[in-house]
Amino acid sequence: MRTINVGVIGVGAMGYNHARVYSKLENANLVAVADVVKPTLDKVCKKYNTKGYSEIEDLLKNPEIEAVSVCVPTTFHHEVVMQAIKYGKHVLVEKPIAFTAEEAQEMIDAAKEAGVKLATGHVERFNPAVQKAKELIKNEVIGDLVAISAKRVGPFPPRIKDVGVAIDLAIHDLDVMNFLIEEPVKQVYATMSSRLDQSDFEDHAEIMVSFEEDITGILEVNWLTPYKRRQIEITGTDGIITVDYIDQSIEVYGKFAQDIQIKPVEPLSEELNSFLTKIGNDETPEITGEDGLKALKMVLAANKSSKEHSPINFR
Repeated sequence: MRTINVGVIGVGAMGYNHARVYSKLENANLVAVADVVKPTLDKVCKKYNTKGYSEIEDLLKNPEIEAVSVCVPTTFHHEVVMQAIKYGKHVLVEKPIAFTAEEAQEMIDAAKEAGVKLATGHVERFNPAVQKAKELIKNEVIGDLVAISAKRVGPFPPRIKDVGVAIDLAIHDLDVMNFLIEEPVKQVYATMSSRLDQSDFEDHAEIMVSFEEDITGILEVNWLTPYKRRQIEITGTDGIITVDYIDQSIEVYGKFAQDIQIKPVEPLSEELNSFLTKIGNDETPEITGEDGLKALKMVLAANKSSKEHSPINFR
C-alpha cells in the first residue's frame, strides 16, 4: 500500500473532518492545509501538526503534495479545482461537484487532459447500509425495483450560506438513487420554497424522479424539522429494504426477510481511503466527476422544475 501525500483546501466544518481522517489513514500523509480564515487554519495546523497556507496557490505549488481534498464553499469549487488540476494534483471535490453543469464539465475535461483523477465526495455511497442495500438489490432479494423514497430532514445549519436545501441535502439521495437504480433519468419534477428568514434560498423541497424501466424516486428534504432524519426505503416486486443512514441499519421485509447485521464504519474514512487507494493503484475513482455531474444535473433540473412549475425532461 503506497502512502499518498495529501493536502486539504478549506478546513471549515467538512474540511476539518477531511484533515482529521487523513491524519489517521495509513495510506495518507497530511502534508498541509489551506484556509483564508487564519484562526481556523491555525487551529487545524496545531491539532494535526501540519503545515498551513493562507494562500491556496502556495499549497498547490508544494511539490510534495500529490492529491488534495477541495472543501471550500460550492461557489468556489470550479476555481479551486481548476487551479489544482493545473498544478497536476489529483482532486477529490466535496459535493456538489460544482455550482453549474458547465463548470463541472470543464473540470472533468481538464482532469482528463491533465491525466489526473477527479473524484466527487458523495459520502453516503460509502455508508455500509447503502452498500448492503446495493448487494441485496443485485441479488434480487426484493425482486425488480419499483420505487425508492427518501427523507432527509433537520434543522437549519447556519454555516450554509451559498446554496439551498436541494443542492446541499437532496443531492445526497439523488446520487444514492443513481447508485442503486443504475437506469437513466427520464424526468424530474419538484416543488420547493422558503419558509424561514434565515436563508436566501429554498429551505424545503419535494422531488420526484422518473427513471427508465418505470422506476420512481421520491425525495423530501428540508431545514424545517427540529430533529435529524436520514432514511431511504427501496420497494421491489417482492419486498422492501429500509435503510437508516444515521444508525447504519437496514431492514428487509418480504419473501426473504433477513436479519441484517451491519458493522459500523465512518463513511468519510472509507471514502478518503478509497480515493487514495485508487490513486496508488492508478485506477478510476469509485465516484467520478461524471457521477458528480449526473447528480448535479438532477438537482439543477429540480430547481428549474420548481421555478417553472413543470416537469423537466431529460430526453
